Amino acid sequence: MNVYWLEQTEADVPAENDWLSAMETVCLNSMRFAKRRNDWRLGRWTAKCALSLTLNVPAHVQALKKIEIRPAQSGAPEVFFDNQPAVVTISLSHRSGIAACAVAISEVEIGCDLEIVEPRSDAFVADYFTIEEQALVARASAADRDRILALLWSGKESALKALRAGLRLDTRSVIVIPCAASFDPDGWNQLRVRHTGGCCTEARVFHGLWQRTNNIIRTVVASPPPDPPIPLKIRANYVDSASRFKPVPC
Repeated sequence: MNVYWLEQTEADVPAENDWLSAMETVCLNSMRFAKRRNDWRLGRWTAKCALSLTLNVPAHVQALKKIEIRPAQSGAPEVFFDNQPAVVTISLSHRSGIAACAVAISEVEIGCDLEIVEPRSDAFVADYFTIEEQALVARASAADRDRILALLWSGKESALKALRAGLRLDTRSVIVIPCAASFDPDGWNQLRVRHTGGCCTEARVFHGLWQRTNNIIRTVVASPPPDPPIPLKIRANYVDSASRFKPVPC
């Protein structure tokens, strides 16, 4: 299954808000805290840029205003174009001033996540990870522990998004299993996530991919299994007042 991937930073987001729809503008204005506003704008900008490419929507302000990402009852993002549901599935993640959007041109289950490789306490491991995952962390070298923890946590976040539940589900209800047989330090590597099910959900197995660049871990989990994400790129071409950029695939 093809998955398209775009990352943007806070520096990429326009200062003005004329690319937001009227409903999105109301939502933004209701947010009290600057960090929440900045993260929300970054996520919406990244999603709209990715969708303008994958849906062949013209890259100008009036067209971008017609793309809306609305929260479903579960909180998962749903895409509307000109007030009509779009046959596309997205997942969003942001961390430390970077946002990622994964797009599939069909109605599928998909989740993506960005995590920073950083120290995490033994208490964090005990509280949020399964016995199997704790054993994997215990076997890791001191130099590799932080990477393994970031990978496991990111895989959990992606899977919980694919389940359209997020952190409302117990993080121990999903077990991340990296597939180490074909490790590529510069590319995407395979992982599996086993969802143990519960009172309201069935047991499932998701397939996914992960990648590390510097101190950032990226994961994407989907059903059906995803191919390595296809990167998208925004080229900043200020053509005229109605078209600030011209997005092109890498």
